[in-house]
Amino acid sequence: MTKWQKWDRIKYQAQLDPHFADDIASIPGGEKIYSCIQCGTCSAACPLSSYMDYTPRKIVAMSRAGFKGEVLSSHTTWLCASCYACTVECPKQIKITDIMYAIKRLAIREGVYPKKFAIPVLAREFFRAVKNDGRQTESWLLVNLYLKTNPFAALKQMKLGMRLFFQGRLSIGKDRIKRTEELGKLLDYVKNDHMMKTKTSTTAKEVS
Repeated sequence: MTKWQKWDRIKYQAQLDPHFADDIASIPGGEKIYSCIQCGTCSAACPLSSYMDYTPRKIVAMSRAGFKGEVLSSHTTWLCASCYACTVECPKQIKITDIMYAIKRLAIREGVYPKKFAIPVLAREFFRAVKNDGRQTESWLLVNLYLKTNPFAALKQMKLGMRLFFQGRLSIGKDRIKRTEELGKLLDYVKNDHMMKTKTSTTAKEVS
């Protein structure tokens, strides 16, 4: 899937993905998706729910029902402010924010997200910098972010960037650890191990 906007909406039950919630639950932080009692407290507490296409409660319900395409292509998860207001008010103490993170990871892995939207690009570039250098340098992270989202927006921030540079808050050099190839192998192993466990779990459920 390369164009998130063109994901077909579900019309028939046969189009649902019955293992979608299991995929979310297999990611650390997403395991409590089945504990939700659908009271709607999270949606009421969320300061950004009025801007979301689906409220947090609906995202959880749709995920458990198998609406994979509509959940992954939704703006809701990317608008989550990670304030954990939902968790504070949740009667089941579910960390809805962590479930949102799990859905984000699946969306990035599937390539289903608004391509020019800054948040998923930032997440991808941050991970890439850590994998390649062992650290992330804010100046280079911002450069890559603006180049892959909105280069003209960088012009508006140029004055602030120069002030930070002359005050020693931004560096043009890259921070790098030693033996970065070992870190890269470790991250690749964790990623592949998780994908293998998810595939095995899904296959087992399909067989049963």
